Amino acid sequence: MFLDWLRRRRRERILAEPFPEAWDELLPRHMGCWRELSDEERGHLRQLVQVFVAEKHWEGLGGLEMSDEIKVTVAAQACLLILYLHHDLYRQVESILVYPSTMVAPQRPTSIFGVATSPPKGPMPILGQAFSRGPVILAWDAVRRGGENPRDGHNVVFHEFAHKLDMLSGNADGVPPLADRETYARWVEVFERAWAELHAAQDAGRRTFLDAYAGESPAEFFAVATEQFFEQGLAMQRKHPDLYEVLRGFYRQDPAQRGRGP
Repeated sequence: MFLDWLRRRRRERILAEPFPEAWDELLPRHMGCWRELSDEERGHLRQLVQVFVAEKHWEGLGGLEMSDEIKVTVAAQACLLILYLHHDLYRQVESILVYPSTMVAPQRPTSIFGVATSPPKGPMPILGQAFSRGPVILAWDAVRRGGENPRDGHNVVFHEFAHKLDMLSGNADGVPPLADRETYARWVEVFERAWAELHAAQDAGRRTFLDAYAGESPAEFFAVATEQFFEQGLAMQRKHPDLYEVLRGFYRQDPAQRGRGP
């Protein structure tokens, strides 16, 4: 209770400071969907960004000098996922480590979940990585590219922070914390069906809407589906309406409606 009070007081002090004008110039530049958000959504997202930037530990690696541009870009994309959720869903994200470009991390034994829960072993090129109760690692060029191309279905920040939401349930298994048993049952039903359809199409050599990487594991399926939900909502609603609906229920957002314009 006392820690909650301290957290609220700290955030009140953070939000008492004016939102930097320079940050307002960065948001539409590095967040392609910015203009599709309502004024109310933009205002709330600004607050989330302000708190997120202040509360997290930021570190540039591989010669990258950390800047407000990097912090605001990552924070805005990450906080879009929780725009209608509770801010403390990112409570296990304490540090964000950013490389200038694709990094080569040691390779780890591949698990069914395909998410980093311990340091890997051996070389492996990556654009991002999320650790359970650990940092999020990102490649800056991929982060910038994801924000500037909001319709290609690829966004490394969405992907890695979807993993962090997934991990809150205790396992990286493609099922984040859900409201109740009924929601859980529906989630599992829809995701298992979409998972089976994806693999059947891949086995038959057919092109799929969901990126092939979604078939790597249930955790990657959720992360990839999150990317495409936010970036290609209209197409997902047409091709996978049930999947779109359960994601809309979880994130409490309707990207397909935003994509249609006013």
